[in-house]
Amino acid sequence: MKTTQKVRKILSYYESDNPGTKANLARILMQGKLGGTGKVVILPVDQGFEHGPARSFAPNPVGYDPHYHFQLAIDAGLSAYAAPLGMIEAGADTFAGQIPTILKVNSANSLARMKDQAITGSVGDALRLGCSAIGFTIYPGSDDQFEMMEEIREMAEEAKSVGLAVVVWSYPRGGDLTKEAETAVDICAYAAHMAALLGAHIIKVKPPTAAIGLDAAKKAYADIDTSTLSKRIEHVVQSCFNGRRLVVFSGGEAKGLDGILGEIREIAAGGATGSIIGRNTFQRPRDEAIAMLNQIIDIYKGRG
Repeated sequence: MKTTQKVRKILSYYESDNPGTKANLARILMQGKLGGTGKVVILPVDQGFEHGPARSFAPNPVGYDPHYHFQLAIDAGLSAYAAPLGMIEAGADTFAGQIPTILKVNSANSLARMKDQAITGSVGDALRLGCSAIGFTIYPGSDDQFEMMEEIREMAEEAKSVGLAVVVWSYPRGGDLTKEAETAVDICAYAAHMAALLGAHIIKVKPPTAAIGLDAAKKAYADIDTSTLSKRIEHVVQSCFNGRRLVVFSGGEAKGLDGILGEIREIAAGGATGSIIGRNTFQRPRDEAIAMLNQIIDIYKGRG
């Protein structure tokens, strides 16, 4: 695998990391149809834990089979596949070496009252399964946020010591945050910045709205252009060490194709690293999903 100049520049931003971690980042950045461009599209399938099997897979029942998601990510030419322990274990041998995998090491579920996540995988599991990275969710704003931050600090230290990359899902929720504030531009940028400060190599956040969630931040945002999604994306990227950390944006709930592609164009225009799209991919019939992903990849290549 010969890395491109663009990928080598990105790797240079991670000044403290060992060759193993940089090699795993390079595997993700060099994989698939976006390989070498510095952009990525990742398939995450942790929704069964988060929302339940029927809500996740009944719209496209082949999705109950973990092999379906491995193969979909490979055939669509994606950069990586992220999933909890059991999903990756179910296809680890069949698909070994065919696509970089990210082990989601903590998970929530829809039956819990608290805004928290349980540790459901380990760095040892990720190594055993040949993963390139671990993935971890934090909920800035929740009553359990500090415990989650301490957990990822410990797991990130262990992961980096054995050459794994670290992906942090940073989703503000809980505490005094309103539903509107969870995706407000100042809150999203704050959450992304916290993930960078916690040592994430790749940061996942939701596309921000124009709302301001913290009254204390309104003065600071008076002179920041947040009028369009692309400008808000640009601000979130700036908040991640001025682009020295990779930032990908979620696809969210299932929506129409035009809505997805319009959003992706704005995300790409804002300078994001790429997208991590789950339900909007695997809830569609396979041919439709691959066609959609091809269009998304073209947008990140500057062709869409």
